[in-house]
Amino acid sequence: MKIVCIGRNYADHAKELGNQVPTEPLFFFKPESAILHRDHPFAIPEWTKDCHHEVEVVVRLERAAKWVSPEHASRCYATIGLGIDFTARDVQAELKAAGKPWEKAKAFDGAAVVSPEFMPLTELGGNVQDLSFSLLRNGQEVQSGHTGDMLFGVNELIAHVSRYSTWKTGDLLFTGTPAGVGQVQSGDHLEGHLGGRVMFSVNVV
Repeated sequence: MKIVCIGRNYADHAKELGNQVPTEPLFFFKPESAILHRDHPFAIPEWTKDCHHEVEVVVRLERAAKWVSPEHASRCYATIGLGIDFTARDVQAELKAAGKPWEKAKAFDGAAVVSPEFMPLTELGGNVQDLSFSLLRNGQEVQSGHTGDMLFGVNELIAHVSRYSTWKTGDLLFTGTPAGVGQVQSGDHLEGHLGGRVMFSVNVV
């Protein structure tokens, strides 16, 4: 099982970090070992001084797909979850400035929160591009987004990635984060909401 993450898929988020808005989907991978174990706290790695939360809608692939078209991509999924793409922002910035790959800042153990449950899309209204989601930090909303604001929609993302890497059953697609990313600190409590439902709850240590 692999995790495919989309970068800069919300214009406001790209701009808040001083990045150019992409003209085609930007994707990278997290290994399965990056998934935070259920009911475990998130431990900030000792080698970063600036670890950020990035809440994202997560799509679980339910069939294999290679060179799938956007028109047929909706056949590949039926359930939607929510997650966090934790990012060691200081490490990422250093690696980017040096022209080096930045998986170290994204793919470390525990860097991917995945909601324990995935909701049938039919129960969420049936339209993957009409979903509201948010992240609360210590009870205060710090990120909120709507999938209609994606630069590249879910079906387009699945199709694009399938040109380069075959989707397998159970693979996860992290679809990008809206503006509002920020640093987490020990003692924080993070809670993710999708369509009015609490999808995950994570303590930071």
